[in-house]
Amino acid sequence: MNIIDRHDWPLTVEQALPIQQALRGEVITEDQLGTVQYVAGVDVGFEANGSVTRAAVAVLSFPDLQLHEQAIARRPTTFPYVPGFLSFREVPAVLDALIQLRRTPDLLLCDGQGVAHPRRLGIACHLGLLTGLPSIGVAKSRLVGTHAEVEDQRGAWVPLYHRNETIGAVLRTRPRTKPLYISSGHRVSLPTAIEYVMHCTTKYRLPETTRHAHKLASG
Repeated sequence: MNIIDRHDWPLTVEQALPIQQALRGEVITEDQLGTVQYVAGVDVGFEANGSVTRAAVAVLSFPDLQLHEQAIARRPTTFPYVPGFLSFREVPAVLDALIQLRRTPDLLLCDGQGVAHPRRLGIACHLGLLTGLPSIGVAKSRLVGTHAEVEDQRGAWVPLYHRNETIGAVLRTRPRTKPLYISSGHRVSLPTAIEYVMHCTTKYRLPETTRHAHKLASG
């Protein structure tokens, strides 16, 4: 996998903010996908009281969602926990895991936000820009924005708004469970993001990509 070296990894929010502001204009929220044969779930956990970042990538065949390959990488945690800046804490280890893969996935589903972010550069956007891969943010909770209630049926969704802009979708993947917050990461439109998340979700709330990656990340 070709990782695009765009910047050094900052140690503070003050150093990270201009990087977000510079990269946000490069995010593509229109479909630029080829044939998707392999989808990858990305998740991150922490060890040793947060001092070690543990990143996991699980690659599944698509559309049958069979586990094809997986990788784990650990590295020292160098950035503090600050909402809105989690990519600077997590992405370095994720890149270490991705470069271990024998096959480059066609689509990344990230446990976190895409453009549903105060500065429109969540971890799915950041990772998409650094890998060049199409990516989707699949978050379990809301970072910013407002929305209406979502019907309690599989596949129901409502727009997520922030500053008079649609930044994502609040998607019910399973009845009687909390919805997920879906947003474009890079090279994927919101309607297509919703479609792929639903295709990757079977009988559980979370997509199979996320479930496999979470098991690896949490050990």
